[in-house]
Amino acid sequence: MKIPKLFLSLAGAIAILTGAAYYYVFILGAPQLDPPQQQADTGLKFQLETFNSQAMGTVRQYGVILPPNYQKNPKTRYPVIFLLHGGHDDARAYADKYAIINVLHELYKSGKLPPSIIITPDGNDNRGSSPLYDPDYYDGPNGKIGTLIGAELVQVVKSRYRTLENPEFWALGGLSSGGWGAFNIGLRYLNNFNILFSHSGYFTDSSGAQNSPLQIVQQLSTADRKRLRIYLDAGLNDQNFLASTKIFHQTLNNLDIANVFYAFPGGHGLSGADVGWNYFHKHLKDSLAYVGEQFKTFKK
Repeated sequence: MKIPKLFLSLAGAIAILTGAAYYYVFILGAPQLDPPQQQADTGLKFQLETFNSQAMGTVRQYGVILPPNYQKNPKTRYPVIFLLHGGHDDARAYADKYAIINVLHELYKSGKLPPSIIITPDGNDNRGSSPLYDPDYYDGPNGKIGTLIGAELVQVVKSRYRTLENPEFWALGGLSSGGWGAFNIGLRYLNNFNILFSHSGYFTDSSGAQNSPLQIVQQLSTADRKRLRIYLDAGLNDQNFLASTKIFHQTLNNLDIANVFYAFPGGHGLSGADVGWNYFHKHLKDSLAYVGEQFKTFKK
């Protein structure tokens, strides 16, 4: 009789732990156990703004971080960087989770990134945010997120801020599903964005080949291929994302599209210096430094 009781006790404990893990990961959205530290007194400020979206038929949010001394230089125009969040995130994620202000402060101070207008769109579709699915970064049954980000928000930003006009001074990137979204949208809007980047993202999607950057990039004209500048990285722990990114990198090489690719330690997860929010915080420095190199290459 003791063995069955012990078995039942172990089974009960496992069930409780499984339930707790499910709640932590899928309901709470897996908050980082050791998040990157937020630095004070950088002189940079994150602000949430709204606009009326015709594409989505509602009021939408985006975050903005203006360059240092933006108000003191009323005649200066700046390059623009859009950052797309992953699943169960929103327009605040880069500021609240990935300490993007620290990254920008460091890159501006070192001169690796020219002062830029940073935009963090809310990429969630009509279903809202959930850890059970990724945002639909395309025009589909759950809303026109592709149009919202690739065209509509671009015009809003141009109307509200002093931006450089040419697409070589506009970058679009993201992490995880936001990496997929950056390419799925960016490759359709090369008249708005010429620099694209992804952190541990993927390049095919269950919605079909029409939303597969791996397929879309092969359909570009030679002229469009020459306009592109691409940064890719993936965590060694993220085997599926790493494999997808490697294939995409090889495809870009075959098409003679300028790109760099890095496989870094770590990846998605809940804790560790190279894991989760820390992975994205650390390697945003790499992608944005790459973006800065491209901005410097072109003449204003």
